[in-house]
Amino acid sequence: MMIQKFDFQPLDMQGAYLIKPFYASDERGGLIKDYNIDIFKANGIKYELKEVFYTLSKKGVIRAIHFQLGKQQPKLVRCISGHVYDVIVDLRPESSTFKQWRGFHLTGENMNTLLVPPFFGHGYLVLEDSIVSYKCAEVFFGEGDSGIMFDDAKIGVKWPFELIGGKENLIISEKDLHLLSLDGYLESLYA
Repeated sequence: MMIQKFDFQPLDMQGAYLIKPFYASDERGGLIKDYNIDIFKANGIKYELKEVFYTLSKKGVIRAIHFQLGKQQPKLVRCISGHVYDVIVDLRPESSTFKQWRGFHLTGENMNTLLVPPFFGHGYLVLEDSIVSYKCAEVFFGEGDSGIMFDDAKIGVKWPFELIGGKENLIISEKDLHLLSLDGYLESLYA
């Protein structure tokens, strides 16, 4: 029998974590537990989940830097199957890491989970057909649904387009073609 306990790795962006979930396996297969309210609270993470959903995406899909204005939606994100290059962006103007991004390869095999804190943007590039789990501490708030373009020059995410055969193979929604720029986001904060 193999047992891996929860492992919380704080990132250099305050409030963000890379988390290894609890995993136990034996001759029958395995069990993954990627959330436990008591264990999370014991590690200083006080989010209680209000909504869970999954995205199913084809290779080449890019989901831009999404967030909610108004009701912040902190979330745990894990690739259940497949492979995504997941990006978080610090959108807190007062933060020492404001406008900085970090990228992570999330796969069904590595089971890594990202804790995306409030006032962060989140997006990913799908490198293999994938299912991604979102466990959110706030419900979806349609009136506040927003985002920043995946290729905003002031953020400068270095997406691994070569892993999908080049940028010309991107699959992007109509909505994501018309998102804010970073400057537009900042204007919306102070409007």
